[in-house]
Amino acid sequence: MQQSALRIGTRGSPLALAQAHEVRARLAQAHDMDPDSIEIVIIKTKGDQILDRALAELGGKGLFTKEIETALLEGDIDLAVHSMKDMPTVLPEGLVIPVMLEREDTRDAFISLKAQSLADLPAGAVVGTASLRRQAQLKHMRPDLEVVTYRGNVQRRLQKLKEEVVDATFLAYAGLRRLGMADVATALITQEEMLPAVAQGAIGIEIRENDARTGELLAAINHTPTVQCVSMERVFLHELDGSCRTPIAGLSVLDGGDIYFRGMILSPDGSICHRTERRGALADAGALAEDAGRELKDLGGPDFFAGC
Repeated sequence: MQQSALRIGTRGSPLALAQAHEVRARLAQAHDMDPDSIEIVIIKTKGDQILDRALAELGGKGLFTKEIETALLEGDIDLAVHSMKDMPTVLPEGLVIPVMLEREDTRDAFISLKAQSLADLPAGAVVGTASLRRQAQLKHMRPDLEVVTYRGNVQRRLQKLKEEVVDATFLAYAGLRRLGMADVATALITQEEMLPAVAQGAIGIEIRENDARTGELLAAINHTPTVQCVSMERVFLHELDGSCRTPIAGLSVLDGGDIYFRGMILSPDGSICHRTERRGALADAGALAEDAGRELKDLGGPDFFAGC
């Protein structure tokens, strides 16, 4: 049996595996390697095992990463592939995320077998989503709808939709595209209607900080503009202590030589929504993001994050 040149750690969901296979294919192509020499190691995380409660009740971010990061630190794998929106803003000591693939579409997809758009849903319709951000933004836009927690992988959620557990749901369009299921989307929600999660659509690759060999191999598939935008969003999230239960959204885009950022915090029931935006030189992205975070904390006041 051929010895693995690299071992990629990932969750076992169809989307996580699709992302891991994409990384493997890009690495193999960049370095003229046999794809079979790059092993994909499936690691079950706490977030995969508990499906009957909201993520915020279980601790929020980190539920899909801890076991994978432990394997990375212990040398059982050489790199870990993550959806960046699942990543805490503070990594375990000794780990870094130096590389991201080019970002996919950041929009949310509206999916329903009963309505062609969010506006078409009648009052009282039941919408299921696991995302606190989507729940809060939906309640802010359509307080007449019933919003319920709705977890599981993409296939499980779509099956529940067919079983009429809910009338509609939302999924990241990026994930549907990576699964070859873009046609499942009934309609796409613009970022002006529903601001995406921080780092939505981005795949990050985590390695040991002292692993120069793996870092050099990965550099060939890095997409610098994605790193720049996602890094700004994660600074904003860190300033707000984004591991808490407050719904938070943020998106950065490059605009010529500038970077443009929009951020938002909401109360869980959607009754309160604070927004901000920043535009400036790319070199100032971190400072702009910190300032945006401080502004929203001030707007929210001391009690806004009390449930964190």
